[in-house]
Amino acid sequence: MSEEEEHICVCPLEGIIDIISKKWALLIINALGNKGKIRFNNLMEYLGRISPKTLSDTLKELQAEGLIKRESFAEIPPRVEYSLTKDGVELRKSIIPLLKWAAKRNNAKTSKHSPKENTH
Repeated sequence: MSEEEEHICVCPLEGIIDIISKKWALLIINALGNKGKIRFNNLMEYLGRISPKTLSDTLKELQAEGLIKRESFAEIPPRVEYSLTKDGVELRKSIIPLLKWAAKRNNAKTSKHSPKENTH
């Protein structure tokens, strides 16, 4: 690894790092990547234990950062769909190895703590 690769100045990254380091941000990015366009309530169901306020706040932050797109339709009842922007798609591609690592680690931890079969 070159010296240039080892020393990355995070100063210009602080805004985006603050957003994506929040608990649900990467999970929302991944969900949108998995589902494409998705409505708020479907996203809540997909994510599980997220509160409506947390989801709403995180979606607003991700939208302000240019990672997701919010599309409103002039219908009754109103319909809103969320999807990834080009930057959001690039971010998701870059976090897939992290998500796979976390899933593998979680599976390994779960199997370590599960009761051992009786071999007698």
